[in-house]
Amino acid sequence: MSRSTEPDDALGSTYDADFYETLDAEVRGSAEVIVPLVVGLLRPESVLDVGCGRGTWLCVFRDAGVAQIVGVDGPHISAGDLEIPADAFVARDLTQAFDLGRRFDLAVSLEVAEHLPADLAQTFVASLVAHAPAVLFSAAIPFQGGAGHVTERWPSYWADLFAVHGYVPVDIVRPAVWSDEQVAFWYAQNTMLYLDKTHARLDALREHASRAERPLDVVHPALHERDHTAVRRPAPPPSLRRALRDLRGAVVRAARGRAPGR
Repeated sequence: MSRSTEPDDALGSTYDADFYETLDAEVRGSAEVIVPLVVGLLRPESVLDVGCGRGTWLCVFRDAGVAQIVGVDGPHISAGDLEIPADAFVARDLTQAFDLGRRFDLAVSLEVAEHLPADLAQTFVASLVAHAPAVLFSAAIPFQGGAGHVTERWPSYWADLFAVHGYVPVDIVRPAVWSDEQVAFWYAQNTMLYLDKTHARLDALREHASRAERPLDVVHPALHERDHTAVRRPAPPPSLRRALRDLRGAVVRAARGRAPGR
């Protein structure tokens, strides 16, 4: 829900008011489940949301007691649409490396990276880890689909990019929310917590760290069912006109087959 290769005026038409309003209930409902879980684990006092949209996730973080919140997204976000104070929003071109000149306890980037060209993935991850020792991250998997998706990759792809910076994937969010109907399937399927290998909480969460018997690349049943509903849906019954036409054709073919000399 952030940036693609389109120019800003095109972004404004793709990620317009209707786009955010359509997703609002699913985004807010998901945040209300996931944010308390993450706050309980990390106790962050400051959170940066990269690709924040209107700031819905930050609004929930603030309600959960996080004192300092900052959101970053493109200039297509209207100040009048923000759910966070205008001075907590920073306009940046996410196709470029960025540096806000400060560190946060937690950086968040959820369902944003798929909107960026593939050759920018390393730069984007580098910008995230430069701002926090913990990153709550999710991005669309292959064939997930969505508005403006140009780079859909498996979680293992992103884990490799975070590993370059010494960040370990901690798969603690997905098991906790996998079957929660309030959480949109894309968050339940894709959300991973990455911790710097020196993070004070890593040892306590070590049992949730990625390992061979716990695959990162999984597909949520809701996505699987969505993509196969059209295949399983029975064809509608033919109209009366179509049925009569087919019957007439069958009668004609049968009569020709009984004609002498055939």
